[in-house]
Amino acid sequence: MNAKELSDAIQTYVRTETFPVGVSLVKEEANLPRKAKRPTRDLGYQITICQAVGFSRRYGWSIAMNGADLSCPIAQVAFGYEEQLPFYSEGNLACGMYTDSLETGAKSEQDVPKLSAQETGYYVSYPLERAEIDPDVVVIYGNSAQVMRLVAGMLYKRGGSIPSTFSSRADCADIAIKPLQTGEPQVIVPCYGDRLFAQTQDHEMAFSFHFRDAQELVEGLAGTQKGGVRYPIPSFLRYQAEFPPTYQKLAGMFGEGKEKELTS
Repeated sequence: MNAKELSDAIQTYVRTETFPVGVSLVKEEANLPRKAKRPTRDLGYQITICQAVGFSRRYGWSIAMNGADLSCPIAQVAFGYEEQLPFYSEGNLACGMYTDSLETGAKSEQDVPKLSAQETGYYVSYPLERAEIDPDVVVIYGNSAQVMRLVAGMLYKRGGSIPSTFSSRADCADIAIKPLQTGEPQVIVPCYGDRLFAQTQDHEMAFSFHFRDAQELVEGLAGTQKGGVRYPIPSFLRYQAEFPPTYQKLAGMFGEGKEKELTS
């Protein structure tokens, strides 16, 4: 299954409001998609990783970036563009905003998935339907019902449940790095920065997975839809409505009028 076929299947079964996005880590600049925008060069400013995904899913742009294009210090460390300096690893960024002490802040920073300098590359995001390269990871934003639909599809052949972790920070690492490191799909609660900088809305969640699982997901979406799990969620409508007393009185008058006609 290629990226375009996956995009078509997601729109058929899940009907997302924004484009499903592919994410690739590309080692060599020569291998970047031809039309990919470089933030500092083409936009004139640095952006966050979540903004890159936002551009791809809302504008349909392909974005290619490395540390020189990246404004977020936490992502600089997570994606291996900068070292973990003591000021970071001691918990100073989390303390006072997300945690009550440096000790708990250090635990939060330690928990962020990270790539080494050897593992990293250009972070490239793009809408699946316009993919020029195969993604490493796919991320799909939607409402909770749409994410539920994706979870059901991924579990169709596996059974069980999908383990995910939530911290309210650095969801860019959970989206891209965690599926690569664990091999498991992730349910994503968008972080504060994703909402602040990338305009992710209160009703949105996300689902990310390794591209190698694309065929399994699509077969699961087809199988669960055949089984009756589908989106939009069907409403149960097979019941007789109840009305206020005045409505019921009028309905009774209709019946009285018909009785008079029959007896006259």
